[in-house]
Amino acid sequence: MKDNGYLIRSKGKNLIINIFIVLLIAGLCFSILYPLIKLVPTIFSAIEDLGNPNVIWLPEKFSLISFKAAMRFVMPKGIWTLLKTVLYAGVIMVIQVFFSSLVGYAMARVKSVFSKIAYFLVVLVFLVPRQSLLLAQYIFFKHFDFLGIMNIFTSAGEVDLINNPIVLVLLAVFCFGVNQSLFIFLFAQFYRNIPKELEEAAGMDGCGFIRTYFKIMVPNAVPIISTVAILSFVWNYGDTYYTNYFSSDANLMSTLLSTTFVGANKNYVLNAVQTWYGIPSINDFAFDAVKQAGVLIYLIPLLIVFLIGQRKLVQNMESSGLVG
Repeated sequence: MKDNGYLIRSKGKNLIINIFIVLLIAGLCFSILYPLIKLVPTIFSAIEDLGNPNVIWLPEKFSLISFKAAMRFVMPKGIWTLLKTVLYAGVIMVIQVFFSSLVGYAMARVKSVFSKIAYFLVVLVFLVPRQSLLLAQYIFFKHFDFLGIMNIFTSAGEVDLINNPIVLVLLAVFCFGVNQSLFIFLFAQFYRNIPKELEEAAGMDGCGFIRTYFKIMVPNAVPIISTVAILSFVWNYGDTYYTNYFSSDANLMSTLLSTTFVGANKNYVLNAVQTWYGIPSINDFAFDAVKQAGVLIYLIPLLIVFLIGQRKLVQNMESSGLVG
């Protein structure tokens, strides 16, 4: 009897704990999904129904006007705007992964005072707010004359690279791109965990430093490469800081979204929507609806990347040295 009573109490306790965990997870999921659920009656409602207190979860009249208007604002050149933004993020991602991996490998394997200083500077750049580096970077690219080589190609001796997409490429090459110091740190931590016996075996086979890196290290670094690639793409795709200062004329989706849907442009957006679609009356709720539709359009490539790579991202973070 005592054993049966103990088993009943134990099963009852486990049941209560399981119910509590399920309710906790359900509550957290609802808290996370609630803002997305509330977007449905806002984005998919007719413009005339926005602000209607009777509309709570489902729109009374289904409409895609908010999406169509957002497409015209966020993607003024149609699908090309989206493709250009994705292409920009992809190119910068490749450059950041390549140079961050090289620098991280050098810092992890080259034992000298200079490598320790470089490692300290990488961590320092990550900790220092990038706003504090903006002025120096702006002047550098405004009067670009790297190592004096511009004298060879131009009579002026310097070139103004502001509002030129090449600046964003050069920032990635010089390892000053978006959160690139973090990528270098992740690569350095990963390469430190690779056994040195692999390099010694490659050296016995006649591989030098560079050949060992490409033949041995890169194939073993696929987990951290995929992690950094996903993070780099997401952060560069959504970057508005460097693009606004150094390439504001590029008309990427991130900059168009951040500059179009500001409070100062509310009347402009509302008047444009009313004119485009012949709406007799429009209220301020339409501005929020079009803005949220624009955000959702902007997030589609990021959601695709996340759904494809989220499993690798979670599984590979432990290999970076930040966990465990």
